[in-house]
Amino acid sequence: MPEFSLPAGRKTVIGMIHLQPLPGTPFHEEGTFRDTLETAVTSARALADGGADGCLIQTVDRVYTTDDASDPARTVAMGLITEAVCRAVSGRPGFLVGVQIMRNALTASLAVAKVSGAHFIRAGALVGMTLTPHGMVVADPLAVAEYRKRIAAGAVGVIADVDSMHFRWFGGDKPTAEVARAARGMGADAVTLGDPDEARTHELIASVRRTAPGLPVVLAGHTHHENAARLLADADGAFVGTCLEEGGWGGRIDVDRVRSYVDIARALESR
Repeated sequence: MPEFSLPAGRKTVIGMIHLQPLPGTPFHEEGTFRDTLETAVTSARALADGGADGCLIQTVDRVYTTDDASDPARTVAMGLITEAVCRAVSGRPGFLVGVQIMRNALTASLAVAKVSGAHFIRAGALVGMTLTPHGMVVADPLAVAEYRKRIAAGAVGVIADVDSMHFRWFGGDKPTAEVARAARGMGADAVTLGDPDEARTHELIASVRRTAPGLPVVLAGHTHHENAARLLADADGAFVGTCLEEGGWGGRIDVDRVRSYVDIARALESR
């Protein structure tokens, strides 16, 4: 597999595939795994058919450890889903598949990506630490780098949150741009950020451009059909979720909603 990179010259649209609670987690319902897998595959195909550049498969298990750890059954389930998605979109050259085992199971995410053939992981906390509803998440970039090397996953990309709903730097006023530069130094291939305040999102992107030139910036949610043109004008891409899902967050992805969002992104590229 070649080294990971975002598509050059494109506003990269990556759809979120939100999974129901998986085996090995407290809120998993027995007998639901097969439907969760099939929904993920159907959603991935809708994203590919709608012209998106990729998908991020994300666990939504409602309660998480703050350690870099994942229950074995949960990791196996994520691997089966990811491998099924990779097979389903294998005929779509360039379509990226990402893995995120929440809250910050980076080594398990790398393992799933490496074995299943996925292209990248999303890291909730690659550097620093962040206070979450489940407790303090403390990054361990050395352990992640060592494990990535050990399993020969250097071609698996890392997109790191630096200021988002999943990560806020804890302990002092370290600027987001400095967090982004530190993340790049620890192996991040791109960073993701975003805020409900559109003006703040633009300011964050500009600060990263100044401090870490050349580092791709992906929007971390808070984007939809109404604001996509404004936000994507400054960013390199976006993780897109709720506005593509039938019935709102967690539903199957609708191909027509994907097409209309992608049209907005492609129009920006032609300017």
